[in-house]
Amino acid sequence: MESGCCASSPPTSEIPKRKQQHPSEKLYRGIRMRKWGKWVAEIREPNKRTRIWLGSYSSPIAAARAYDTALFYLRGPTARLNFPEYVLNDARPMDLSAAAIRKKATEVGTMVDALHSGSGGGGARTTSSRVVHKPDLNEYPIPEDD
Repeated sequence: MESGCCASSPPTSEIPKRKQQHPSEKLYRGIRMRKWGKWVAEIREPNKRTRIWLGSYSSPIAAARAYDTALFYLRGPTARLNFPEYVLNDARPMDLSAAAIRKKATEVGTMVDALHSGSGGGGARTTSSRVVHKPDLNEYPIPEDD
């Protein structure tokens, strides 16, 4: 009888091992990593069950900054942020709708993502300028007048 009781439940030593498989995934509050390596951020609206989608980013820092921006606009200056040193002394927007918060958080996250994807910040600007100067191969050349 005792063996039937103990055999049905897993040993307690196995349970903590499953929870500790990916300890590096939780770097910052409000973000998570997708299976394919992208970092996403979302935040729960106060007093509601719905979430505000804040975007998908290539770096965890960009996702965390997007989350911080949304959290600051929802909770104010007393919010527990991932990067409190980067909070702007910006006035809170008059429109606190989910769409306005999503827009502002996405702007910040995209800007940080662009800075981190380039080499030291300057690389992003040179990459985009190269794309602008590529000729369109479907157009006829314009003769130059001297």
